[in-house]
Amino acid sequence: MYGLWRPRVLGAWRVPAAGPCILAVNHTHNIDGPMLMGTAPRPVHFLIKKEAFTGPLGPFLRGIGQLEVDRTGTDRAAVTNALDVLDRGEVLGIFPEGTRGEGDFASLRAGLAYFAVRSGAPIVPVAVLGSADRRGRLVRGLPPLRSGVDVVFGDPFDAGDGSGRRTRKALDEATVRIQEHLAAHLADAKRLTGR
Repeated sequence: MYGLWRPRVLGAWRVPAAGPCILAVNHTHNIDGPMLMGTAPRPVHFLIKKEAFTGPLGPFLRGIGQLEVDRTGTDRAAVTNALDVLDRGEVLGIFPEGTRGEGDFASLRAGLAYFAVRSGAPIVPVAVLGSADRRGRLVRGLPPLRSGVDVVFGDPFDAGDGSGRRTRKALDEATVRIQEHLAAHLADAKRLTGR
């Protein structure tokens, strides 16, 4: 990642050095996940759509610890695998919007709140900026080489309200808190980077 796109990584020290945590990343381009895997200060286990695990990419993704998820319904195996990552004190990466989009955290799915409240792991917001600004000349599906992508890590926060409740209402409230934190971090990251 550093050799190809020269990312500017800001605030990586905010990722806890040990213990479980969840990186909540905005998602505007296919390169966002690999960019974060290549620049995060700790190994990251991402929940990745099962369609990406076809052909030779499948064994590679599994080999580097990525988690396959079927997005057509509730994938209990993926949920269990993600919670196992957190139980082992490792880092789980999630695109809380569920798919590529505007990358503005405007519509969050409930999975992030569930993992955060269930595990008690702090959430670290991450803004990847510039990956979708321009298309490359050589490979149209990738940003131009050495184009400079910004990866901005925010302050960790707890999604729960401290009560330990895991009801639907508690998860809905946690989702609102998470969305507020992520949107504020994205706005701060844009100001900081000038994007």
